[in-house]
Amino acid sequence: MKDLNYQLSKLCRDNRDGGFSTQATRSRILDLIANQLLALGFRRMQASSLKPKHIDALLAKWCEQGISPGTLKNRLSALRWWAKKINKPSIIVRDNRVYGIGKLQNVAKGSKALKLDDMQLSGISDQYVLLSIRLQAAFGLRREESIKFSPSYAMQTDHIKLKPSWTKGGRARTVPIRNEDQRQLLQEIKAFVKGGSLIPAELNYVQQLNRYQRQLRNAGLSKLHGLRHGYAQQRYLELAERVCPVAGGLPSKELDPAQRALDHEARAIVSSELGHARVEVAAVYLGR
Repeated sequence: MKDLNYQLSKLCRDNRDGGFSTQATRSRILDLIANQLLALGFRRMQASSLKPKHIDALLAKWCEQGISPGTLKNRLSALRWWAKKINKPSIIVRDNRVYGIGKLQNVAKGSKALKLDDMQLSGISDQYVLLSIRLQAAFGLRREESIKFSPSYAMQTDHIKLKPSWTKGGRARTVPIRNEDQRQLLQEIKAFVKGGSLIPAELNYVQQLNRYQRQLRNAGLSKLHGLRHGYAQQRYLELAERVCPVAGGLPSKELDPAQRALDHEARAIVSSELGHARVEVAAVYLGR
């Protein structure tokens, strides 16, 4: 392994900020950046030697490659994390607009809601994985949250609670139990795991994540983030008593004042239940 790749890998191992998915993504990005810096002619570079000239060279390469704004933001986020860990946060400007990267238009253009049928689910042979997928659909959970789910901790009278160590950004949250189907699913999970979690006792999270991904591939399925979109749209329908814009409902600008107030309240609740700190994120799932 090249020196810089090794040092950045060690920096990631020694500083496990965020959830597993965040850590894995950051590690992959920094490994790519190390390779690109070497290709750009920065040889014998150390993790501690990051300078503005390296940032400028990387950005020039990425712009030349036509990298999307979203990917550029992710890579800059990884660079800022690197700079912070070596006590050089000031070498990267915090405002992405300085680098010519505008604000992302996080508004859904079409519905990404996903609903799996029995035929598709029949391709999942592992019961732990199947129950995790059903949890994602029933409560709008992220993949990591559904895999780490432990009913002995999470199940409450009228809601489930999620540990910070399960969630993105380490933000604990609750999600309401709203119907009998959800209650039955939770009881089914509780009876199946017998005091454990949806990770088999003989496996750790990474091993179960790999099993989850294999099961999806074998069943002809890809990422199931659309299940969260489906949850968000159903919750909006319940709360606002209307179909959301991305599913064919009226856009927010055409609502009357009373409808607009209800729309905003519904979006705030949906964002909170999905684990987002800003209500504006709801537009990704619901449209505007």
